[in-house]
Amino acid sequence: MIYNFIFKTFFARMDPEAAHHLVVFAIRVAGAVRLTKLAKLRPTGRGAVQAFGLHFDAPFGLAAGFDKNAVAVRALGELGFSHIEIGTVTAIGQSGNEKPRLFRLIADRALINRMGFNNDGAAIVAKRLEALRAKHGSKLPVIGVNIGKSRVVEVEDAVDDYRSSARLLAPWADYIAVNVSSPNTPGLRSLQSVESLRPILIAVQQEALGKPILVKIAPDLADEDIEAVADLALELELAGVIATNTTLSRANLITDATKVESIGAGGLSGAPLKKRSLEVLNVLAARLAGRSAIISVGGIETGEEAAERLSAGATLVQGYSGFIYAGPFWARTINKFLTK
Repeated sequence: MIYNFIFKTFFARMDPEAAHHLVVFAIRVAGAVRLTKLAKLRPTGRGAVQAFGLHFDAPFGLAAGFDKNAVAVRALGELGFSHIEIGTVTAIGQSGNEKPRLFRLIADRALINRMGFNNDGAAIVAKRLEALRAKHGSKLPVIGVNIGKSRVVEVEDAVDDYRSSARLLAPWADYIAVNVSSPNTPGLRSLQSVESLRPILIAVQQEALGKPILVKIAPDLADEDIEAVADLALELELAGVIATNTTLSRANLITDATKVESIGAGGLSGAPLKKRSLEVLNVLAARLAGRSAIISVGGIETGEEAAERLSAGATLVQGYSGFIYAGPFWARTINKFLTK
């Protein structure tokens, strides 16, 4: 494939974060000159999904992390993603962790990142979304807004921090995803405990203007903790659960262990998450029993794998790392398979 040649020849030799910014820029330019629309990659609607009061033209969307600041939403939708989850956005804009902070494990078709929620902040992103809605209206894909804790805010003050983000962003979001599962913000994963999570979700509900709210969890939770989060989702009548975020595990990687160790801390995403992400989906599906939606994400690379998640109980599926390795026709290929 042409993209495989381009990836191996150019992108694989570039700094991963620099390559990411170049790709986002190229997608924005292609969208601006209507190349993405001319390519006719957008879902046709034949595989449409109705979930938590929203219409999705197809089941497969783009996970949070690719378009952190809502700068390429329309163009990404025209590449075939039925929904774009922007962010993670924090109440206070922040530059993230020191570079380098994004690494490829090409042999594993995986990424390790310790980005640290680098983003422009809720107020700026909200204005950007407002302008996007005013300009493009119904031509946009479904937009989810993933919100997280600001780094400078102490864990004990997280409730008000999430509340601030929800207040600013809810008017322009189709749904809100509450991220308490990134490994790259100190103390964040401790908020996945039901005792800490409940007041955060209630605060977001109070500011969400009735918009659907989902919570995003880590694959590293024990099954009983996953069940506890599912029970909380039912108790609070959340729209659903997004499973899963990146993992701290480095098990069963093909990449040389010395190289992996030299990279250091960060969350692992991509193909190595397939098994655990499917296991988490099975736990959630058994507990939720169709009473709340599940968005399955983690290690999905093909239409067959996406279909497996839907058959296992997922309402929708998302990907990110596979986009890096498969290229611009990836979403269209998956959604085309799912709508056969």
